[in-house]
Amino acid sequence: MTDPLERLNRLPIRENLRGLRPYGAPQIDVPILLNVNENTHGVPEDVRSAIVEAVEGAVAGLNRYPDREFTVLREHLATYLGHGLTADNIWAANGSNEVLQHVLLAFGGPGRTALGFPPTYSMYPLLAGSTGTGYLTGSRDESFDLDARTTASEVAATGANIVFLCSPNNPTGTALPLEVVSEVYDAGEAAQAIVIVDEAYAEFSHSGTPSALELLPGRERLIVSRTMSKAFALAGARLGYLAAAPEIADALRLVRLPYHLSAITQATAVAALTHSAKLLANVDEIKRQRDRIVSGLTGMGLPVAPSDSNFVLFGGLDDPGAVWQDLLDAGVLIRDVGIPGHLRVTAGTQEETTTFLKALESLIRPRVS
Repeated sequence: MTDPLERLNRLPIRENLRGLRPYGAPQIDVPILLNVNENTHGVPEDVRSAIVEAVEGAVAGLNRYPDREFTVLREHLATYLGHGLTADNIWAANGSNEVLQHVLLAFGGPGRTALGFPPTYSMYPLLAGSTGTGYLTGSRDESFDLDARTTASEVAATGANIVFLCSPNNPTGTALPLEVVSEVYDAGEAAQAIVIVDEAYAEFSHSGTPSALELLPGRERLIVSRTMSKAFALAGARLGYLAAAPEIADALRLVRLPYHLSAITQATAVAALTHSAKLLANVDEIKRQRDRIVSGLTGMGLPVAPSDSNFVLFGGLDDPGAVWQDLLDAGVLIRDVGIPGHLRVTAGTQEETTTFLKALESLIRPRVS
């Protein structure tokens, strides 16, 4: 009896895909799920009603193809982002992963390379591989930060065609100074590098943390990607988007599938954006729970990475796998992201956070290095 991976590898798949496993976090039925950075507060009842009403209206026209240009949605997204953006600056797809895939299809491919800075979002190399794009890695310092001069030097030295900058970074939670983005952009001039700043968790940043949206004017190779999965509590709706120069969106039109955003998806997203204030009302509470986790972990003597996101990376663990399993046995699922001595936990509700902290404190002392 062979395992699924062995059977898969008997097929004539591309060599760069051979031996790989699909991306995905464990989906385990336990009381408290704090492993994939979801918004644990859900969609408010009145917003759910508005979404249902909008979807019902879209259902009446399901015999027709949706608006291929998702014009109304782009207008709403531009209004939400501000910074003088218009619908021409916006692109959207089924989650930010598909947005990034479109970018790689348009600007990557065989003979081209993308550059990331691990530990960072683990989909970047997978997206590169699936599009035939080479993937290179740069360096972070011991605090998981990026130094502007060092990072820019690596961009220039590699001649990468696409550069991934994640801010706040997943899985560390650390945000980037705009100096890093601007110097990386300038360093990519010779290779005409597309620079992507992945701001999936931007709404959870501390007050005063800048967004790369401020740098868009005059930088036609700069892309800022966002998602409605996190702060908007719409992970199940699958809507990601980006802001960039209009010519970037024109390039992505060349590689998208026809009518790639369904009428249901467009209706859901527009209804959510119309009620964005109510959907984002829980962001401050999530930030409070994140900061409470940071305080609690610090009080246990565990080193914590500064977080501008809705999750916290903590270290100091002799055996993170055992801690992960003991928490799971206690009904709390968090994430082992593969960084030695570390685990990551999503900020939950007040009750979920309390349960996590109490469970961790009860078992952590013998395993602290």
